[in-house]
Amino acid sequence: MPKEPRRVPTVLGRVQNGLVTRPRGSVFLWLLSRSSQRSAFPPQHSSQIRSVPRLMRNASIQSRSVAENTTIRTLVVLPQAAGKRLDQWLASELAEVSRVRVQQLIEQHKVSVNGGAAKPSLRLRGGENIVISGQVELPPLRAFAEDIALDIVYEDNDVAVINKPAGMVVHAGSGKNEAESRGTLVNALLHRLGPLSQVGGDLRPGIVHRLDKQTSGLLVVAKNDVAHRKLARQFAARQVKKTYLALVHGEMKKPRGTIDLPIGRDPVRRARMTTRATAGGRPGRSAVTHWTVLRKIAGKFGKFSLLEIKIETGRTHQIRVHLASIGHPIVGDTVYGAPKNISCYSSPASKPASLERNFLHASAIEFRHPTSNAPLSFQQPKPQELESFFLRIAE
Repeated sequence: MPKEPRRVPTVLGRVQNGLVTRPRGSVFLWLLSRSSQRSAFPPQHSSQIRSVPRLMRNASIQSRSVAENTTIRTLVVLPQAAGKRLDQWLASELAEVSRVRVQQLIEQHKVSVNGGAAKPSLRLRGGENIVISGQVELPPLRAFAEDIALDIVYEDNDVAVINKPAGMVVHAGSGKNEAESRGTLVNALLHRLGPLSQVGGDLRPGIVHRLDKQTSGLLVVAKNDVAHRKLARQFAARQVKKTYLALVHGEMKKPRGTIDLPIGRDPVRRARMTTRATAGGRPGRSAVTHWTVLRKIAGKFGKFSLLEIKIETGRTHQIRVHLASIGHPIVGDTVYGAPKNISCYSSPASKPASLERNFLHASAIEFRHPTSNAPLSFQQPKPQELESFFLRIAE
């Protein structure tokens, strides 16, 4: 048998958060390139780049060793930015860096204002010299086994199919500490199934695809690297068929339709995705969502549409963003415009309807077994909390 290739430890950190590294020898992840500098600081912005020493020579993400005090960039605050908080202003100027990362930079004393230390809440006056002289350092994290209840729909030596509940995060994020990384699906899998594939890295063993925290339903897990790579190829080739159920606000005017809009990270609200132009005016990644109306509801809580949804791509928040973009946010999805409470129109004094999760459920999945190539198909009805909510608003 051919020798298994040596696995090189990866530096953990999300590109969209920027300026982050976890110590692994002298490897640092450089996230801001010369091209992002040009797009992040157009002339109309409230800062000027006075000097940007030691920038990368091309537009790709590179790893290199840098000294702890290497200056990454120097900025000058223009008068029109007076009154803004330091962390808010920096997050708006650094297109590829989230406000959380900016606050971590400041707390780790890697941002100076006029040569001195500063707090994230510092109010700017205009004219300050801001120097960023390092990267966020986070302790290395690994997923760890936890005894958490798990609904396993199917399992063999290569794969498992899980019915994930809403409220459970699939895996810990790179910005979390150990205490904040508890209760994940990955931790439950490690306790119940033991070692999983390592293709996804230390924080994502076995994870081939994901579901949002407040989305329930079917998710495929790889138990070994060979199975993981074969499943990943099926996802990349769009051979995996995924079906979702969603309840949205409003009445869909047509019985079915397709949303074909690119999706990228929202340049202002970094935790959200958007179908509009992203930072620097760049378009997002292609995304295609097909929907079919299963039932229309016009009751005392208003109008709703129950949809069956199939997706060709798997972008972050894809279904949620696409449906919100056409004016039909998913019930419960306050991030993308759905109300937290739904009033009863026929009886205003009645208790409003509310859902503590998104009405989005991964109800079916079809793929081929990574070893036998046999077709596998699984279905899962919507959970009780969705069924109860649906019956109430359909009265």
